[in-house]
Amino acid sequence: MGRRTDGLRLWHCPDWRDGLTDALRLSAAMTSKFAVAGLPSGGGKAVVALPEGRELDTDRRRDVLRDVADVIASLSGAYATGPDVGTSPADMAVIGETTPHVFCKPADLGGSGDSSPHTAQGALAALRAVSRRLYGTSSLGGRSFAVIGLGRVGAGLARLLAAEGAILTVTDIDPDKQKISDELGAVWRSPDETLAADVDIVVPAALGSMLTSRTAADLRCRAVVGPANNQLATPDVADLLHQRDIIWVPDYVASAGGVINAISTELHRVSADEARARVRAIEDTVDDLLETAQRCGQTPAQAASELARRRLNGTSGPTGTNHGAVAVPGSVAR
Repeated sequence: MGRRTDGLRLWHCPDWRDGLTDALRLSAAMTSKFAVAGLPSGGGKAVVALPEGRELDTDRRRDVLRDVADVIASLSGAYATGPDVGTSPADMAVIGETTPHVFCKPADLGGSGDSSPHTAQGALAALRAVSRRLYGTSSLGGRSFAVIGLGRVGAGLARLLAAEGAILTVTDIDPDKQKISDELGAVWRSPDETLAADVDIVVPAALGSMLTSRTAADLRCRAVVGPANNQLATPDVADLLHQRDIIWVPDYVASAGGVINAISTELHRVSADEARARVRAIEDTVDDLLETAQRCGQTPAQAASELARRRLNGTSGPTGTNHGAVAVPGSVAR
């Protein structure tokens, strides 16, 4: 069985069991992400479930990361982690003091650094494929996008779109992120308004479960394509979008750029140019999925799921029912 690999999420949860649920959902999505991307490194997730209202000072944060490192070390290489929501390459450096099973440490420490620019580039590639499907061209100039979430990936993707000449509406739950909107000349709206904005493509780049049966009915776009994980509140929402003629590219396809770059550079030891080419190839993957879905009368979600299943069944890697998940209750922040 291949090593399971993906990020460490450090986030506030009402109960540690919510963190476990998050870890299990994310690990399932990561299994599909790696399979569709053609990476034999499995899929896993680690979540530190911090109690609501608990803030970590520098020393306490370091203690938490060392506890996570101990858990990872105890798995003897079966799981390796990297950055995710709430963590950074600097945090990976702390974990790397205890265990070598860590990705995306800062470049000066031998890692591939921040994965978010590569995740943003991969999402941009997916958007090019969808634009070609809808408008006959991969050019994004003059097209309108609603970017929901301006974290490291979302802000990076918004800047890439602005550089392409796209028309942007953006939002974030943090009002301080409005300065990014001003920087890009974008329209700033509330999250609910942005999701229902009259645009060509909605780009989820925040936390998951944004697409529900209710919000799907409110959409006024032609496609939903973005790097946020677990965008669907329930799987049937993909069918609802399809019924409305709205293309939804599965999040685990559009968000694969970061893991593709990290695995390519740190495990496969390819050049930076080759790693970038692998990230850009997400455009071809999405092209193929959309073509398959149309030819077979499927949703893109069904086409991607079948591709993942075929690849998982054809390798000695993890199966779709054997995901790797680690949930660390916030009580480790003792």
